[in-house]
Amino acid sequence: MRRDHRPYHIKRLRHRLEQLWVRHFLKPQLDALGADFLFMKPWNIRIHGPNIRIGDHVHVVTSSDRHVCLSVWEYQGQVGAIDIDDHCLVCPGVRLDSASGIRIGKGCMLAAGAYLTDADWHDLYDRTRPIGTTRKIVLEDNVWIGDRATVCKGVHIGRNAIVAASAVVTRHVPADVVVAGNPARVVKPLDDAGRPRVTRSDMFADPEAHARYYDELERYLLAGNSTLNWLRSLLWPRRND
Repeated sequence: MRRDHRPYHIKRLRHRLEQLWVRHFLKPQLDALGADFLFMKPWNIRIHGPNIRIGDHVHVVTSSDRHVCLSVWEYQGQVGAIDIDDHCLVCPGVRLDSASGIRIGKGCMLAAGAYLTDADWHDLYDRTRPIGTTRKIVLEDNVWIGDRATVCKGVHIGRNAIVAASAVVTRHVPADVVVAGNPARVVKPLDDAGRPRVTRSDMFADPEAHARYYDELERYLLAGNSTLNWLRSLLWPRRND
């Protein structure tokens, strides 16, 4: 479709159904789920294992062909953990696999297809050993992981850093830089001179105002849509739909 034909009340109903789905099916699988989450198509989220915690105002976007997968593994007394702090954005196709620990700071963004893994998943010399070497991953606040980028075991990424699309990060990344390539290397610093920095966390400084803004935006974008025309667009789409 070229545009969203749903009337406002249908879209709000869909949003409430998604919230109910999360509370009924996903929340029991999590050790913690914060307030004011927004999970789009949450039936495409796959959760495996314990010690998975999600903070406040976290947005998770999925699609039917790009599931979001959060997996924690237990092996011979060793257990992983996934901690996603407040205000983060998780896009379609993101995978987090942990055997020791993945910690994602406030306001981080994980773009479509990003992969964070804190283990080799098979030992280099004993291929029957399922976990192999594992070391914790830490993303400090406001880190942006680009499309299809991979962050490997033991990596610590500094505050505000950006990992370019398809990069493979095998070493620590300092704060306030852009890294790219395979293996990823610093390609430029982030120069803040004269440029105000706005983070995802800033969006939620006043949660009520933020909620009102997006509600008003949805009302504006969907104004004039009718239930009959929405149903018609589903059953008998036209060229301009």
